[in-house]
Amino acid sequence: MPARVDHAERRRRIAEALLRIADTQGLQAASMRAVAAEAGVSLRLVQYYFTTKQALLLDALDRLGAQLQARMLEWIDAAGPAPTPRAVVTAILSCVLPTDAESRRITRTYAAYYTLVLNDPELLAEHATAQPDGLESFLARQIRTAQRSGEVDPGKDPEMTAAGLLALVNGLGQSVLGGQRDGDAALAILTHHLDELFGTP
Repeated sequence: MPARVDHAERRRRIAEALLRIADTQGLQAASMRAVAAEAGVSLRLVQYYFTTKQALLLDALDRLGAQLQARMLEWIDAAGPAPTPRAVVTAILSCVLPTDAESRRITRTYAAYYTLVLNDPELLAEHATAQPDGLESFLARQIRTAQRSGEVDPGKDPEMTAAGLLALVNGLGQSVLGGQRDGDAALAILTHHLDELFGTP
């Protein structure tokens, strides 16, 4: 009998090859042929699973988002069995900063996608904003919970505050990748802003 083919595993292997290229060379280098070579499969097989490059890009972007979400959940779990809103917000924003190999890889790869969106706004724009929008909403809910418990000034706008925190972390991430500061300095800046929002613990 012929061996059974694990199609999900093949799709994962191809998509993760694209993510490796995005991390190390940028998405401009991620042609279908280059992805096939990186994955160790034929170009025909890549085209079988992903009929267009856009389909491959979007599949890989979804997988990157899942990797980041898994990292966030790990950091939230590490904050304890019943973390406070501040602990949850701190865990999420800290794990996004490029302070170790995994977070640097994720940040660089997202930067490659953002560059692609800037060069071709219609290609990924509607897909590239889904995760940041969801993350902003989650942070806003945490801030609203902290307001009810008296940890955060009730006059703060939760949505605006969440958007500002995420923009801060994105900017800090780029400054770390660009060599302006290291991860510890970025974390210190984030902690300063969280102290202003929640009060010094």
